[in-house]
This record gives sequence, structure tokens and C-alpha cells, in this order.
Amino acid sequence: MLEFLLALLAGVAAGVLNAMGGGGTFVALPALVAFGLSPVTANAVSRVALVPGAVASAWVYRHDLTPVGPTSTKAMTVVSVAGGGVGAGLLLVLPASSFDTAVPWLLAFATLILAFGRQLSKALSSALGRSVSMSSRAVLIGQFFLAVYGGYFGGAVGIMMMALWSIGLGLDAAEGNPMRIFQLAAIYISATALFLVASDALGAPALLTAMLIGAVVGGYAGAHVARRLPAWLLRGVILVTAVIVTVLYFLRG
Repeated sequence: MLEFLLALLAGVAAGVLNAMGGGGTFVALPALVAFGLSPVTANAVSRVALVPGAVASAWVYRHDLTPVGPTSTKAMTVVSVAGGGVGAGLLLVLPASSFDTAVPWLLAFATLILAFGRQLSKALSSALGRSVSMSSRAVLIGQFFLAVYGGYFGGAVGIMMMALWSIGLGLDAAEGNPMRIFQLAAIYISATALFLVASDALGAPALLTAMLIGAVVGGYAGAHVARRLPAWLLRGVILVTAVIVTVLYFLRG
């Protein structure tokens, strides 16, 4: 019963984090490992458990979606679904240790870009005498690789999305948050479909149920709170979350 309650609270925290800035995986995965699941199984269980929370957050944001630069929402979502499925497949057939080693450095890079991406974009525009803007093809290629990462491991993939859009398109973090939430849901759904069929994610039904319920509550509530925050405060929450998640990943390593 205690494990069920703790998993429920971990799910709430992960859902809120994903809705407001990203990093829910860092809460969900260690909690499940602490309950005795193997890292790969815990990764699959956490992904399945966080899907309903991501969908709940996306539902809250459904009227706030705006295209990412020149790329249509439909094309972005198709790429996210495909990449999430590929990443989930890699998790099931490859060892996670080598990629896990690189995660803290990827997060550190993403956090720096998130913090200074708009300033860097403006500086590049000034130096080149024109706006710096990724083409639709470049955005989709970047999104595919991020979706693969999201399906494979997923730690702070939302932060990395915001970093890519910030440096490549000068997109404000608060403005891009609804699309980030929507694409996270797309990545998680395709990864979950594979995990349910090919992994032992259903081997811990009590923990999965508890975290799933918590993630729905946290995702729905967190999205409502995020929509009401001033843009500058939401940017601050996202950046602080990015810094904390990055530091925790280095300490974990």
C-alpha cells in the first residue's frame, strides 16, 4: 500500500513537471527502480504510465496550438509518432548504458541553448544580416531524432525540443509550450504501443496503475496552472526545471 501511494505521488509530480517544463521521467524512472524494477522495465513502465498524463495536458492545450515555424502540426506529429516508435524499438534491442552515459551532457547542452537560444539567434541574425530560421525539412529532421531519443529514454526530451525551436526559430518557450506538450503525447503514444506488445511493462500492474492515475491528475492540473502563468514566469519555470534536471542527471551519473 505504501508503494502504491508513493508511486501515485511520483506520478503526480512527473505529470506536473511534464506539463510545465519537462523532466517527469527523472521522477518516474528512479521511483520505479527503487521499487525493485530493472532499469529497462522501469523505463517502459514509466513511459506507459505517463501517456495518459501527457494526453490530458495536450487536451488542455488543444486550442493553443500554433505551428512551429514553417512546419505544419500534422507533419510534426507524424514525425514524432514515427521517431517515438523507432526509439522504443531500440530500447528493446540495444543496451541502454552507452546512451545513458551521454544523457547528462545532452541535457547540459540543451539547457544552455534553452537559456541563451533566443539571444544567440538574434546575434546570428545580426552577424549574418538576416533572420536565422530553420527550414521545414530541418525542423522535421531534428524532431525525428528528438522523438527517437524520447522513445528510447525520454529524459527531458521536452526541454531539448524547446532548445531546438529556440535556437533554430527564435521561438519563445512560453509560446512553444502547447506544441511541446502535444508532441510529447505523440512520442509517448507510439512508444507505449510497442512497449505494451513487446516488453514486460504490464508485469507490475499495481505500480503502473498508481503512477498512471497520478500522472493524469498531475498532467491535467499542471497544464491548467501553466496556461495561467505569465509568459515570463513560465519561461522561468521551464528554465529552472531544465537546470535542476541537468544537475540531478550529473549527480545520478
